[in-house]
This record gives sequence, structure tokens and C-alpha cells, in this order.
Amino acid sequence: MSAPVQIILASNSPRRRELLALTGWRFIVSPADIDETPNLKEQPEQYVRRLAHGKATACTYSIKGVILAADTIVVDGNQILGKPVDRVDAERMLKQLRNRSHQVMTAVSLFNPATGKIAQEIYITNVPMRNYSDEEISAYVEGGDPLDKAGAYAIQHTGFHPVENFNGCFASVMGLPLCHVKRMAASFGLYSPDDLPERCMHLNNYDCPIFRHIESGAVIG
Repeated sequence: MSAPVQIILASNSPRRRELLALTGWRFIVSPADIDETPNLKEQPEQYVRRLAHGKATACTYSIKGVILAADTIVVDGNQILGKPVDRVDAERMLKQLRNRSHQVMTAVSLFNPATGKIAQEIYITNVPMRNYSDEEISAYVEGGDPLDKAGAYAIQHTGFHPVENFNGCFASVMGLPLCHVKRMAASFGLYSPDDLPERCMHLNNYDCPIFRHIESGAVIG
């Protein structure tokens, strides 16, 4: 494994920090501050791509290195579900998503300001929600976890465990698809350990059915 350049993570997400640490790369956190208001008639895929690109190019740091930026959105039909404004809004979102599938879109951008090299990919994952009860929703919302999550849920929450029969990239729904990042980063001189997929699966207690396809070049979430 070799990581000859510094990584600057343009995100303050604790989930992204936890996932990125699995690579063994040295990285610092420098969140990018951009306007995240959707443009008029902007489609979800266009929106998430624009935000990831904007975060990567807006992030500045005195140490030279490669900037890693990502943005994740929850999409129901063509509706983008952001972070709930309060507990009532969180309950509304969870009831809307209950017992049906929606999509999570994660766009990842890598940018080296020193060379101008930039790369971006987007991963779209189908997420089937289980038929949780109103009482389970209330207990989950009361605990406060949904309030800083797009769509008002965390796939990795073991108490609420909102998702069932999932067969996509778990880390992508969390906000940083590691196998995809590994593939992209190689062209920037960033090489991660061969067992990175196993590290991710161990962290999330999840047997990923698609990581070998991703390593072979498939653009799937």
C-alpha cells in the first residue's frame, strides 16, 4: 500500500471519516462551505454531482494534496429528501419511505489543485425499507439519530435497522463508497490495501455481494 500524497477530506461527516480511515491513508478534514440550494428544475443526479464537484473545488488547504469530496442524497421518485427540519418532519419522511424502495445517490469527486486533475463518479443504490411500526419510528426519532441524516435514517443503525433485503454498496448509502473510491484514487497515485472490501464488510457487519464487480470496473451502487 502506498499513499504518497496528502488527502484532504472536504466533509465533516463522522461516517465518512470512519470509512476513509479504513484505507490507511493519512488525511485531514477541511469541510467545504457551499450553497446547497437546488437549482430550478435541477434533477437529483445533476444536483448531487454539482455539490460533490463544488465541494471539491471550493475546499482549500495550505498543505498540498488530493481533495476528496462526496455528497449523498436520498431520492424518492424524483423528490430529494434532505435532513429533517425537526422531529415531526423526520417522522413524516420515515412514514413516506416505509415498506418500499427508494434510491440513494452518492457522487464522489477527487481533485488535485496542483495539477488540475479532477475525476468524478456517481453511484445509485436501491434501498428497500422494512415495514417498521409507528411505535418504532417514534422511539427512533426520540433518540435524535434521524435529525442529521438525509431521509431521516441511518442504514447502519442497529437499533432501528430500517433496511431489509439490501444487496448494494452499504458504504455508498453511508456516504463514501470505498471500493469505488479505491478504484478512482489509483489514478491519483493513491493505493489502498487489497483487503479494503473485507475491512468495510467487517466494520458494517455486511456481506457485500457486489464488491468484486466494482473492482472489475462496474459502475454500480
